[in-house]
Amino acid sequence: MSMTTRTDTQSPALHAADSHDLIRVHGARVNNLKDVSIEIPKRRLTVFTGVSGSGKSSLVFSTIAAESQRLINETYSAFVQGFMPTLARPEVDVLDGLTTAIIVDQQRMGADPRSTVGTATDANAMLRILFSRLGQPHIGSPQAFSFNVPTVRASGAITVERGNRKTERATFTQLGGMCTRCEGRGAVSDIDLTQLYDDSKSLAEGAFTIPGWKSDSFWTVRVYAESGFVDPNKPIREYTKKELQDFLYKEATKVKIEGVNLTYEGLIPKIQKSFLSKDREAMQPHIREFVDRAVTFTTCPECDGTRLSAEARSSKIKGISIADACAMEIRDLAEWVRGLDEPSVAPLLAKLLHTLQSFVEIGLGYLSLERPAGTLSGGEAQRTKMIRHLGSALTDVTYVFDEPTIGLHPHDIQRMNALLQRLRDKGNTVLVVEHKPEAIAIADHVVDLGPGAGTAGGTICYEGTIEGLRASGTITGRHLDDRAALKETVRTPKGTLEIRGATRHNLQDVDVDIPLGVLCVVTGVAGSGKSSLIHGSIPASAGVVSVDQAPIRGSRRSNPATYTGLLDPIRKAFAKVNGVKPALFSANSEGACPACNGAGVIYVDLGMMAGVDTPCEECEGKRFQASVLEYHLGGRDISEVLAMSVTEAQEFFGAGEARTPAAHAILGRLADVGLGYLSLGQPLNTLSGGERQRLKLATHMADKGGVYVLDEPTTGLHLADVEQLLGLLDRLVDAGKSVIVIEHHQAVMAHADWIIDLGPGAGHDGGRIVFEGTPADLVAARSTLTGEHLAAYVGA
Repeated sequence: MSMTTRTDTQSPALHAADSHDLIRVHGARVNNLKDVSIEIPKRRLTVFTGVSGSGKSSLVFSTIAAESQRLINETYSAFVQGFMPTLARPEVDVLDGLTTAIIVDQQRMGADPRSTVGTATDANAMLRILFSRLGQPHIGSPQAFSFNVPTVRASGAITVERGNRKTERATFTQLGGMCTRCEGRGAVSDIDLTQLYDDSKSLAEGAFTIPGWKSDSFWTVRVYAESGFVDPNKPIREYTKKELQDFLYKEATKVKIEGVNLTYEGLIPKIQKSFLSKDREAMQPHIREFVDRAVTFTTCPECDGTRLSAEARSSKIKGISIADACAMEIRDLAEWVRGLDEPSVAPLLAKLLHTLQSFVEIGLGYLSLERPAGTLSGGEAQRTKMIRHLGSALTDVTYVFDEPTIGLHPHDIQRMNALLQRLRDKGNTVLVVEHKPEAIAIADHVVDLGPGAGTAGGTICYEGTIEGLRASGTITGRHLDDRAALKETVRTPKGTLEIRGATRHNLQDVDVDIPLGVLCVVTGVAGSGKSSLIHGSIPASAGVVSVDQAPIRGSRRSNPATYTGLLDPIRKAFAKVNGVKPALFSANSEGACPACNGAGVIYVDLGMMAGVDTPCEECEGKRFQASVLEYHLGGRDISEVLAMSVTEAQEFFGAGEARTPAAHAILGRLADVGLGYLSLGQPLNTLSGGERQRLKLATHMADKGGVYVLDEPTTGLHLADVEQLLGLLDRLVDAGKSVIVIEHHQAVMAHADWIIDLGPGAGHDGGRIVFEGTPADLVAARSTLTGEHLAAYVGA
């Protein structure tokens, strides 16, 4: 083997191709960015900091990453682009030096019941091939091991036209791995019929109690009433056996009603299709409440929750079936795969082992492949998405991360930092939006946005090294070395909430008394069982208000006023003063501008090109009819009220003619969580992750309940915002509430009255209480990982 020797010497002049080592952004005006111009070094790790809502995501995701993705999409043919999401060009003058952007954000994975950790990362696909090659007895192709593929059988006559025509009988069978009872979901649903209708009434009397099913609805109720299968004037309880069977279970049948062809379907399959096939988290609150009330899910008795058919479970490799493999913790499965020595599938085993090892490396070895994707926390989902990028041979790529340390214990942050540095050292540009000092510390380059949030932000306050940031005097620079001190005195509990014998997920028969009337923090490494203990074991009768990590979904039609219920008292106040209907003051109802239907913009769909939004000329973007804007309250019309910030509106609705106590109370809660700068009519889809988290917290503060459970409320919060959050938690406790916080942030731990630490590890190495007591005792003992990190944090 010969090797060529380089004889050329380095030319003193820089090659033209090597001069493009900056990403240049000039004149960015996306969301709240104020004509931002910046140069970001390539092949370095750049961290973007700033208070929540200062414009970090607008610059990194909505400008740099969005334009990179749009330009890549444009390289495909128009046919392919038709199937891709259309992206508009960001509002920016110049974007130069972009490379391919790979976005790893903190969006939770879809909660589709068929999506698991294995299907989301291709590990299941490789396992299925492995069992189809090595499994004994051999049952068929990889499809025979898939819980998403049903078994199909067909028989009939086929005609072969070759010389003389010949008709033959033929049968066709395709073996799938789906359990027939639960259809691959692992759980079967039982529908409570009493929640669907009142059987003492007839259909004509409005028997249905399903949300949105009005008696005059052509597509739902009238299909049943006028189908001819049941008598609409007879109470449901008096139906004959045949009528009840047709009413509840009849298969889809064509019927004609008032000359229109419609499909009649039994009530049970109709409910299953229209409600149970949807992502529960995406449902409107009243629909979700109905589904929770009407449907109970139990583990499928036929497949025992494995989702797989008996044939798929019968084929084994070394005594392990594919169901057993998916149920193992990934680190144990990796060991099992390492023990398989079969040259015929060596490349497959190597790739599968690499994928499983990546899980372990990134700190997710405690998960199993059968875990539903919708149950992963934001941090776990983000790290699961990272799996496919670890070990990638691509270089000169821009990786964009949105707070990769979310959901990570201080012990795990070091591991994440090492991964980010590895990606950079392979010659990639790594852009990270981050708040944690430990993660900011590894940056080669820091960009600080601010100085405030919302309209008070959107400018570059500092760019340079981490040392320069400390000395810069910006909010981030001043708070970077903040350390919350341990409390000198802690509150005394006013009672306890007893949990006995908790065994959910990895909990190992845990007994614990959670003190009430104090600030209690539950902590431990990721996967130690914190959420299982709190969300899964606290009795529902305890009057718990739970603020979890589920994201707020909002379109451009929804805003803080609609989401918090603030618009209702405002509309009523306008209606009362002007003597008209409240519906006039809703841009989604009677008051909407007819030209833009209350959207404020006219949207032109351009097929595979990005659609164009232009402000509505008739209402000038105000969203309301001109006649509605003639009605005033306290000298302001409804569009002017929606343009106010929370702070302005709080003053406006607090006194004078516009005094509205119900609105004032909601505005007070929004100000309490630090959202005083938000305008009431700002579309929800323009809010940052931290702003959405606090908006959700503000709405739940009005709930009637004595115990508040908060799941990582510091997510998306700047160091300065964490101080405000601690003040809010103190006010809740002082008002007589019990506050339980699942949290990794040391400032919250140090501020607690009582700490419950789970561990010592994750998965089957966790699930036990390793410490209960005050933060001072935890620091003094240093008996757990949390204790060691908290001691280092407070400088003990």
